[in-house]
Amino acid sequence: MKNTILTIQKQKAENDKITMLTCYDYSMARLMDQAGVNILLVGDSLGQVMLGYDSTIPVTMEDMIHHTAAVSRGAGDAFVLGDMPFLSYQTSVYDAVLNAGRLLKEGHANAVKLEGGATVCPQIRAIVDAQIPVCAHIGLTPQSVNAFGGFKVQGKSVEAAQKILDDAKRVEEAGASMVVLEGIPAKLADVITQTVSIPTIGIGASAGCDGQVLVYQDMLAMFSDFVPKFVKHFANAGDVMKQGFADYIAEVKAGTFPAEENTYSISDEIIDQLVR
Repeated sequence: MKNTILTIQKQKAENDKITMLTCYDYSMARLMDQAGVNILLVGDSLGQVMLGYDSTIPVTMEDMIHHTAAVSRGAGDAFVLGDMPFLSYQTSVYDAVLNAGRLLKEGHANAVKLEGGATVCPQIRAIVDAQIPVCAHIGLTPQSVNAFGGFKVQGKSVEAAQKILDDAKRVEEAGASMVVLEGIPAKLADVITQTVSIPTIGIGASAGCDGQVLVYQDMLAMFSDFVPKFVKHFANAGDVMKQGFADYIAEVKAGTFPAEENTYSISDEIIDQLVR
């Protein structure tokens, strides 16, 4: 059954946990859809894991549209959520609606995600008024990494925790259909989940959230140089891939690949008639 905003919200009502993973291309979208992942997030994290940037800041609308369109072609029943990159919505309400529309019109996303709480509520309202579903994103918002002074857990004081709780309520009032809670204490995430009526999706938050999201390269152990505390390796795909590459190199150098079963035949008669 196709995942929609209504089915996702129904999952919260029925305490049926929502699954979300980042996805950036067609082939991975097909695999995730076949596995039954509810939501494919085309995150601006592609800047780091696909394009090699040190943050999400350099990612453009063209990058997001390109990757979102690829994912949408392989998504099947999965819901496609496209990230709005830095400066695609902060500059004005007009820009926010225009760029959100591009993610749906050109990228074929089912909804858009943007970072921020009360400060971006005018943008959320306008995008929703344009009949585009919105997922909010509060707590540790990666596009604000320079203002935060790094990737640090948010909401650890009374004032900071209250602000995040207030942001959750404000984005719901503005019309957001769901909200990502990133990098906040578990008990705060639980309070937010119990307070708002829209689904909460945790990353570095709490198992009490209505759903979870991870960067797929992280959960498949494709990177080994740094593993965030909130990440669990569900498969060591990185090791399997590196071993596959190494085996390929060895067989090519040894001349054992391609073997006869990997090649196409032709009669000797034809070969004998060739002018050399």
